[in-house]
Amino acid sequence: MPGPDRFPRLALVGLPSPIEPLAGLARHLGEALRGVRLLVKRDDLAGFGLGGNKLRKLEYLLGAARAEGADTVITVGALQSNHARLTAAAAARSGFACELFLTRTVERHDPDYTGNGNRFLDEVFGAHVHELPGGADSLAAAEERADALRRAGRRVYVFPSGGSSPVGCLGYAACAAEILEQAAAMGLSLANIVVPNGSSGTHAGLAAGLRAAGADPRLARSHTVLAPADEAAATTLAKANATLDLLGAGPPLEPRDIDVEGAHRGADYGIPTESMREALRLMARSEGLLLDPVYSGKAFAGLLHDVRSGRYPAGSTVLFVMTGGVPGLFAYRSAFTDG
Repeated sequence: MPGPDRFPRLALVGLPSPIEPLAGLARHLGEALRGVRLLVKRDDLAGFGLGGNKLRKLEYLLGAARAEGADTVITVGALQSNHARLTAAAAARSGFACELFLTRTVERHDPDYTGNGNRFLDEVFGAHVHELPGGADSLAAAEERADALRRAGRRVYVFPSGGSSPVGCLGYAACAAEILEQAAAMGLSLANIVVPNGSSGTHAGLAAGLRAAGADPRLARSHTVLAPADEAAATTLAKANATLDLLGAGPPLEPRDIDVEGAHRGADYGIPTESMREALRLMARSEGLLLDPVYSGKAFAGLLHDVRSGRYPAGSTVLFVMTGGVPGLFAYRSAFTDG
């Protein structure tokens, strides 16, 4: 079965990203870990632009854009989108012009949120930013802009939110094979690979890659931070199967193959929760590692809850994928201060 390597790809990520123990966290939590071993895969270290999981998707998206002769890339996201920031950085590095259509998905208007973090870096990396109201159809606006640029003689490639098209999902299909190879070399038997689920591409790519490698797709478990769990699971399933179709692999996944938990999403996308704050502070103060408040903070809170509630038997090993997004932390300063 042909793998992701047969698709156009621009090398953006130093691979493989390392798998590391959380020894400081283990010392801090002690018996609360119930004999479970937690490891992290450091996709936050990947590449440049302050790193993160979106670079794995962008390797294939920008590879496709280059193969099609594009000179401009356009993508969409929320105002503090990690994907938008890394698209801008990767486009700058790879010689593409970049435009971003960003929606005010989260109802915040303070300067930290509207002008700091990812939003600040978008323009530092040279992207042309279009801001839209929260209810706007950003993808339709992006396609309209792309058509206008094409009429002017530009060659444009449009990425969806999160880079989570089947082409983008190839990045985490390849990552699944990478994890399986690392686990075998390290003598690890993993109970779960845990990730956040926003636009569903990371989980979908992992599930497709696991199936393509002959492993159990339920090894991947995600905590949704955007849509309710049933909706996120349906989206993940559809994207995973579209990725399998692209790979020419099968059989297709079924609903039972997709494991999405929704208990740690909170009130809505981008709205802080107490469990996220606790998880983020715990990781920072025991490991010196930074989660982000929108994605990995909520997912790690979900993992801690699973461990504390006895989901995993003693002796289990669980791998958490550090997906990056640290610039977003600066947009959420008020969530961690008393003033």
